[in-house]
Amino acid sequence: MPRPVKCRKVCCLPESSRFGPLDLKSPDEGYIRLTVDEYETIRLIDLQGFTQEECAEQMKVGRTTVQSIYVDARRKLADCLVNGKNLRIEGGHYRICGGKERSRHCTGGCRRHKRSGEKWPER
Repeated sequence: MPRPVKCRKVCCLPESSRFGPLDLKSPDEGYIRLTVDEYETIRLIDLQGFTQEECAEQMKVGRTTVQSIYVDARRKLADCLVNGKNLRIEGGHYRICGGKERSRHCTGGCRRHKRSGEKWPER
């Protein structure tokens, strides 16, 4: 019996959840599904510059789990870019950050924390 999937902590849902080429005749035909936890992994590693270890700590999962999620997410993004497919961000095993949790890696880069105007302690 496989282990149950552990929920991954994400700071917030993306502001836009659909992306793709502008010249497609049918925007709902043939799309790639990127899960919210895959989106969060891309955001943390590629945009925020976290290491896989820091990302794992932030998302409350193991580093090997982050590595697997990251590889899948990058493959999906490459498929969209190279083959001109639509991308939808939806689903996955995640829970939204409540805005009260602090970790040594959450420095206010989370849009949820930025909107609240909450001050973060200096490290």
